[in-house]
Amino acid sequence: MSRKPKSRPSSKDVDELTEREAAAELERLAAEIAEADRAYYQDDAPIMSDAEYDTLRQRNAAIEARFPELVRPDSPSKRIGAAPAEKFAKVRHSVPMLSLDNALEEDDITSFVDRIRRFLGLPVEEPIAMTAEPKIDGLSASLRYEHGRFVLGATRGDGFVGEDVTQNLMTLDDIPKRVRGMPDVFEVRGEVYMSHTDFAKMNERQQAAGRPPFANPRNAAAGSLRQLDPAVTKTRPLRFFAYSWGEASTLPGERQSEVYAALKRWGFPTNPLWRLCANTDELLAFYREIERQRVDLDYDIDGVVYKVDRLDWQERLGFVSRAPRWAIAHKFPPQQAETVLLDIDIQVGRTGVLTPVAKLKPVTVGGVVVSNATLHNEEEIARKDVRIGDTVVVQRAGDVIPQIVRVITERRPPDAQPYVFPDRCPVCGSHAVRAVDEKTGKAEVARRCTGGLVCRAQVVERLKHFVSRHAFDIEGLGATYIETLHEEGLLEDPSDIFRLPERADEVDRVLKKRRQELSKARAEAAGKNTAAAKKSKAKDEGKLIKNLMAAIEARREIALDRFIYALGIRHVGETTARLLARNFGTLEELVASMESEHALEDLDAIGGIGETVAKEIVEFFSEPHNREVVARLMQAVKTVPLERVKGDSPVSGKTVVFTGTLEKMTRNEAKARAESLGAKVAGSVSAKTDIVVAGPGAGSKLKQAQALGIQILDEDGWLALIGNNGPAADRQ
Repeated sequence: MSRKPKSRPSSKDVDELTEREAAAELERLAAEIAEADRAYYQDDAPIMSDAEYDTLRQRNAAIEARFPELVRPDSPSKRIGAAPAEKFAKVRHSVPMLSLDNALEEDDITSFVDRIRRFLGLPVEEPIAMTAEPKIDGLSASLRYEHGRFVLGATRGDGFVGEDVTQNLMTLDDIPKRVRGMPDVFEVRGEVYMSHTDFAKMNERQQAAGRPPFANPRNAAAGSLRQLDPAVTKTRPLRFFAYSWGEASTLPGERQSEVYAALKRWGFPTNPLWRLCANTDELLAFYREIERQRVDLDYDIDGVVYKVDRLDWQERLGFVSRAPRWAIAHKFPPQQAETVLLDIDIQVGRTGVLTPVAKLKPVTVGGVVVSNATLHNEEEIARKDVRIGDTVVVQRAGDVIPQIVRVITERRPPDAQPYVFPDRCPVCGSHAVRAVDEKTGKAEVARRCTGGLVCRAQVVERLKHFVSRHAFDIEGLGATYIETLHEEGLLEDPSDIFRLPERADEVDRVLKKRRQELSKARAEAAGKNTAAAKKSKAKDEGKLIKNLMAAIEARREIALDRFIYALGIRHVGETTARLLARNFGTLEELVASMESEHALEDLDAIGGIGETVAKEIVEFFSEPHNREVVARLMQAVKTVPLERVKGDSPVSGKTVVFTGTLEKMTRNEAKARAESLGAKVAGSVSAKTDIVVAGPGAGSKLKQAQALGIQILDEDGWLALIGNNGPAADRQ
């Protein structure tokens, strides 16, 4: 994942920061924590350790405490998790799923208990009983029961709105579908996780099937629960621990421990290690005991959670910011070990990013044998001066992703050389480059392979883009079919798509087998008769392959801008593709220009194409592999030129905004026509806007234009200005 360069963190203690420095530091922390939240909660792919994340949040809290007037609207202290992904229906939690404050030292727990005592006004001799249980490293989920029937399941999301994963949770054996003796409404909350044993077996099956293994149990569990197809979730060995509740019409007890007992009585798995502790000494003894046991547990934990047992005290203590006052997570310190760096392997991701992976002499870290560790990127290697042969300190980041913490330089071999990061892709041999950010003038952290159309590491994602709606738009050739045809060796690059009709029988056989596998899995998940399902769909099989081949043939002629966009050149979206199509006129002229020594000059002359985009286009066409694929595509399809941009039109060089409803043309037609006349179409009104075309229903954009004194036209006025009384259809 490409990221914007982070602003430089301040090394000053919070007490030494000026107000200006504090504001800048809060801005950086808000952005960095938000990025980490998105990666963890939405993408199921953490980008930093728990310890690093906690350090960022603690610094943010300390700065806000010293400068309360600087607290930002997007402050991490006001946010829990990340917004739910768009692919799922949203569920608003009737009771928010809040996070917990973290404690790292034993003194923090003593302070936590003392704060509770002061808040409640309890005498020193008054005991404060608390429940203590391992903190499971999985994905939080809420299960709503009405009259004892499971009716709705959701992820945490941002704490207030989660994702509807009811059907997926229905596939878990640990979750009862009906419960006797439950209140009319009761929301059970807990953690979905995957055991180490099940995780290892699943990865064995993955590798036996020729699929890549999952990175770790937490990501595997989160990704499995958030599948769009419940049949896929059903095949994954997910488990559940109940530990809390949300909305409840009544509670089966007056203490946390009593509700735990009820959850267990109702058939929900609760952690067998949980304990009721009478005082701080017992809490800390439990923590040390669990820390010793964690290496023998069959699931990942990253600490211990303490909760005040009396519910009336919980009610009085209430909440502060994003966390309850009556609970805290006592986190384990990162576990480390020393080993030797044997080699650095460069892996290429699906977007072309080159990621260095440290190959280590196997060492046990926290009960897990580690032989690989992330090195993030070449800047990280240079900053830590990591060399092959070095003795290094390895840490399981958040007990998930192993990483190299530091080099023990005094034990460095005398012949160890600084590592030179490759500038060629190890998979396809294409150039690997670091794009330069136009605004900062700095190179991006990630180095990327430029052989997008031919690099085997990227080919599936590139093919999906090639057939997408705004590119070739080949109906029926979706992600599953592309993956299947690639696995079978029928799709290696985009030009192979147009050879599929010649192999229709083979394609039909491969896709039919895949459809039958998916249909069987879905039928089994739904408890249906697989033979009946197969019979009911058999008559439609012939139509599917016929329609797919017809869709491919229909795209042997395509608008030039769609063709350019389909190539997947980095930073070349639909707008840039249209600029290229209109300025070069034909595909042949574009290719000829890109193969000449004046390629950059030709691109720089086009308004709207900056230096970064121009370099990406030139890099793409400088790769012989990419030119070969483009040449094969030119033989397979015919590109239809777009009309060239008119430089002498009344709107040439002007910025236009369309708002409200257009009645004589679609918004896309209006945009395309304006661009063909040399105008730039913007989505928002600003001081740089020249014309606003306002149809019925125009709202805030119209008011803003009036306030700024911008020229406002209705649709008829716009058509009169451009000399056209009807829509212009210049797109396929």
